[in-house]
Amino acid sequence: MIRFILQRLALLPLLMVIYSFVIFAIMQAPPGDFLTAYVATLASSGSSISADQIQALRHDYGLDQPFIVQYGLWMKSLLQGNMGLSLEYQRPNVDLIGEQLGLTIALALFSFVLTWAIAVPAGIYSATHPRSIVDHALTVINYVGVATPNFMLALILMWVAFAYFDVSITGLYSPEFVDAPWSIARVLDLLAHIWLPAIVLGIAGTARLSRIMRANLLDELNKPYVVTARAKGMKEWRLVLRYPVRLAFNPLVSTIGWYLPALFSGSLIVATVMNLPNIGPLLLRALINQDMYLAGGILLIYSFLTILGTLLSDVLLALIDPRIRVEN
Repeated sequence: MIRFILQRLALLPLLMVIYSFVIFAIMQAPPGDFLTAYVATLASSGSSISADQIQALRHDYGLDQPFIVQYGLWMKSLLQGNMGLSLEYQRPNVDLIGEQLGLTIALALFSFVLTWAIAVPAGIYSATHPRSIVDHALTVINYVGVATPNFMLALILMWVAFAYFDVSITGLYSPEFVDAPWSIARVLDLLAHIWLPAIVLGIAGTARLSRIMRANLLDELNKPYVVTARAKGMKEWRLVLRYPVRLAFNPLVSTIGWYLPALFSGSLIVATVMNLPNIGPLLLRALINQDMYLAGGILLIYSFLTILGTLLSDVLLALIDPRIRVEN
């Protein structure tokens, strides 16, 4: 196991270089650049900038260099621990991302725990009580959860809360705590607001994981070793939780690789709609304004989380299921 982990970690630098090149190429793919978007914004507001000023800015930002030169300069700064300067905010990208990182991690972890805490018991109950009223109800809820876009659910909840309860559920704080220093009162206010965005972000994942758990557990419950254990008089819930549930966990664990970065982003549209102070809206604004160094840095973090999540999935699978030997 240790050898496998070390081998995967040794591949990490190479994979990050490949991902960084692909990300930078995607950032450069749209026509124009940051200054093109900047000039268009000025024009829409009735302002203008001379061609000489544009050229001077293009030279200052290094946008007049060939693609490979710009990529080389970006990689050089990354290797030095510097994610570059945001073209729009004129601030280090590390500071911009760091300001959103704490709440992003808190929201992602809260949503992750809430998703698994609901999906796993619901899937187990549906599998052990197939075709019951509760199973049918959970099936309908799961289908609705998968079919309903997260941002639409967010809009519906926001409308219901405001129309019927005269309450705004956007953001993670009450207005009086938005700029307040950290205190016990502010933490309690955060906990009072964070559960609803966590539900919105995790509803689709909860529905999918619940259906996966149900399907896999149903398959395990019909296997000969379960029938044999029942014949020997083993109690039903002890049997289910000790053997079939462990094996049914495998597909769920394997989803961590893609689920982790998805939660970290906070779903761009949902985070924008609900005015969540996480990295999602920051990435969306960087993509719209072609702030390539900021967007590239955030996407590189997502790539790292994908690799880390895949490694974590492989290790957990090997620990949960002894039949899996990652060394081979």
